[in-house]
Amino acid sequence: MANKNGMPDKNLSNVVEDLARNPVNSHQAQQQQQQTNDRRHQDALNHDETTDLHHFRTT
Repeated sequence: MANKNGMPDKNLSNVVEDLARNPVNSHQAQQQQQQTNDRRHQDALNHDETTDLHHFRTT
């Protein structure tokens, strides 16, 4: 799938890469899942900019 510029959708390609990995054992599967969770958590932190909603006026 491509975006309006014809470039591949980065989020979709990351999901495909995650799904393409086959874990060897349960420990590796857990590690892969934890990496996915960590990326999602970091992404949520990066987009949490509630301080930008407040405009302070300095006089």
